[in-house]
Amino acid sequence: MNLQGRVLVVDDLAANRSLLAARLVRQGLSVDEAVDGLEAMRKLSEGQFDLVLLDVMMPELDGYETLRRIKDDPELREIPVLMISAVGDIDSVVRCLDLGAEDYLSKPFEPAVLRARVSASLEKKRLRDRERVYLKALRSERDRAERLLLNVLPRRIADRLKGTETNIAENFAAVSILFADIVGFTELSAKVSPSELVGMLNGIFSGFDALLDRHGLEKIKTIGDAYLLAGGVPTPLPDHAGAVAEMALDMCESLKLFNRRNGTSLEMRVGMNTGPVVAGVIGTHKFIFDLWGDAVNVASRMESHGERGRIQVTEASWRLLRDRFRFEERGVIPIKGKGPMRTWFLVGRQSGVRPDFAAAG
Repeated sequence: MNLQGRVLVVDDLAANRSLLAARLVRQGLSVDEAVDGLEAMRKLSEGQFDLVLLDVMMPELDGYETLRRIKDDPELREIPVLMISAVGDIDSVVRCLDLGAEDYLSKPFEPAVLRARVSASLEKKRLRDRERVYLKALRSERDRAERLLLNVLPRRIADRLKGTETNIAENFAAVSILFADIVGFTELSAKVSPSELVGMLNGIFSGFDALLDRHGLEKIKTIGDAYLLAGGVPTPLPDHAGAVAEMALDMCESLKLFNRRNGTSLEMRVGMNTGPVVAGVIGTHKFIFDLWGDAVNVASRMESHGERGRIQVTEASWRLLRDRFRFEERGVIPIKGKGPMRTWFLVGRQSGVRPDFAAAG
């Protein structure tokens, strides 16, 4: 049976190299030669080899040192090395194996033994190569699955799900929630093509997504043309209200920029509230990290009862923000399911200086 592969024969004696090369070629192998360890290292760095036949006793750089350099090089260490030497004492054999040699042959050797050892070494190399390819593909799939999971869930929650937890639910005493809704988007959907509509919404929401990390916030979900985010969940954030207020103002600027670039005149309503929530994961196949509680419902009402182009906040959020942001009091308005509530419109920053909320978080 002919073998396949490229072999480097390293020996300082030309007769030995020629003899080995001839036998290896008859086995179907491609053979290159090196007269010493230094030339061997150069050729190994320049080309691809499947096996090295290395003489132990050589001038300049002997077989032991050449073997050590091969095994110390991350690019070369996987190449099997078959040591060949007239030195047959056990100490030399042990030393070669300790340095990482695949096998050891003593001179003079039987051609059948040489063939068997070469064949075994090449087969091991092929198996290791296939294993590396498989492991690389496996790591690639794992990384892809990781990226997909992190597109759906916060990292902290994803890490818990990858562990032993199956029922994830927590109480958070104080978080800030923001709802944003594109005004008139439903009517717009009847006037443009589906691809235009999705492209437009993707452009708007991608701009919002880019702001999240800057402020240390978590996107919870999108529902149609509505965007829900929160600060302080699932990772606590000391100034969650300030971070969400900054985010709200930046979202308005982001939409204005989108309009200028695309020749549109879209507006949105934004609602914000602060309070306790329950957060957890629901679903078994299509996971979603979601929030529940009265604070979430009120934030939604702030948006739906708000005015286009404005950010409406509750008294709970206003009390945390009034010293750093500018507001217009809207007064008491009836809120569905809650009755009369006092609300404000967030209109800007007090000083124009933005804290680094992402770093604080």
